[in-house]
Amino acid sequence: MLREIYNMLWYAALPVALVAAHPSRLGDLRERLGHGDFPESAGAPRIWIHAASVGEVEAIRGIANSLLELYPGAVIVVTTMTTAGRDAARQRIPDAAAWMMAPLDARRAVRSFLLGVHPTLVLIAEGELWPNYFFESVRFGAKIAIVNGRMSERSLRRYRPVRKLFKTALDCCSTILAQSREDARRYMSFDTHTRVVVIGNTKIDDAAEAANAPLRAELEAFAKEREILVAGSTAPGEEAVVVGAYRELRKRFPGLALAIAPRHLDRIGDAEKVLRASSLDYVRATELSPERAAGAADILLIDTMGELRGFYRRAAIAFVGGSLAPGRGGQSPIEPASAGVPVLVGPYHDNQKELLTSMVRGGGARIVANARDLAAACAKWLEDEDARHRAGRNAAEATRHRSGGARLALRQIRSLIDAD
Repeated sequence: MLREIYNMLWYAALPVALVAAHPSRLGDLRERLGHGDFPESAGAPRIWIHAASVGEVEAIRGIANSLLELYPGAVIVVTTMTTAGRDAARQRIPDAAAWMMAPLDARRAVRSFLLGVHPTLVLIAEGELWPNYFFESVRFGAKIAIVNGRMSERSLRRYRPVRKLFKTALDCCSTILAQSREDARRYMSFDTHTRVVVIGNTKIDDAAEAANAPLRAELEAFAKEREILVAGSTAPGEEAVVVGAYRELRKRFPGLALAIAPRHLDRIGDAEKVLRASSLDYVRATELSPERAAGAADILLIDTMGELRGFYRRAAIAFVGGSLAPGRGGQSPIEPASAGVPVLVGPYHDNQKELLTSMVRGGGARIVANARDLAAACAKWLEDEDARHRAGRNAAEATRHRSGGARLALRQIRSLIDAD
């Protein structure tokens, strides 16, 4: 009954949902409705990987690429909720058969998509619990696994009014591979029959690799012989806080540079407005050239995809965004921590709570609430180089203790494939 009500509500809200999805072109609209240019290959296994956006693509890309190596005939179709995520999937999982916008969770759209893909296995990254993805995939005979699964207390509260619907969806899974014991506990609170396994965060293994990836020469030249505060994955309002802290820090540390990387590239203009309003000179990463990089302005605006990951290792201190205001849950601190960089985050970091609690206890991270806190925390590390390096080592150690998740996840996924 709940399932039918859910589908009736979807069809009633479909026009609004299509507007909210704001497809940028006709092809995107077709894909949201479950149509598209599906791969014709009859290879096996056929795997549908769904990842909401860039962060979720990073969480599962190592697993996807390993599956393509282990099963040379595999056909992988990756879907995302955002065009940025789709672009990241093309870049990070280049041998997939297709990269598409995800179908809306209306039954007809999902069925049309599944008819085109014919998956034997469906991998859902992190927290993407769309009921019809589960119901219809099982109806089509596919096995389902949630990979790098996470569920915050906020999400759990949101699901409670329709708990039975989501329990039925989770019961469709063959396995749930959770990031932490707390995530596992929240999944199990639905009384699901599905086996829940704690594997750790699959992003950690990938981040360790990214910490050693080569940087573009222009970025290396910009970073050379500078101490840099890197503000990564910033959300609306956070650039102003970071810039306010930076202006205070420059009074004591005149050689300090700043790099800002908004979480979404379509917000680059917002960050530029903040910098212009503060009368600060800056340069975009896309504008750097070998000739002018070393003598460029002291502020770098990272307006490229994928370069923040490697640039973190040139940071003296990293602030990780999505955490100064409620609602976003905080972006992952794994990449700067894996690079041995001490981390600052805001108080709203529920999505990263277990790791950050460990990092704070170990001295590798600090919590800040505003520009004054941010400036004060940075100043303590900038004036004591030994303490800063020690904090960076502690941050890296906290992530190392949680490594191996991708390897464990791959083992579980292979058991599902090989059982056929």
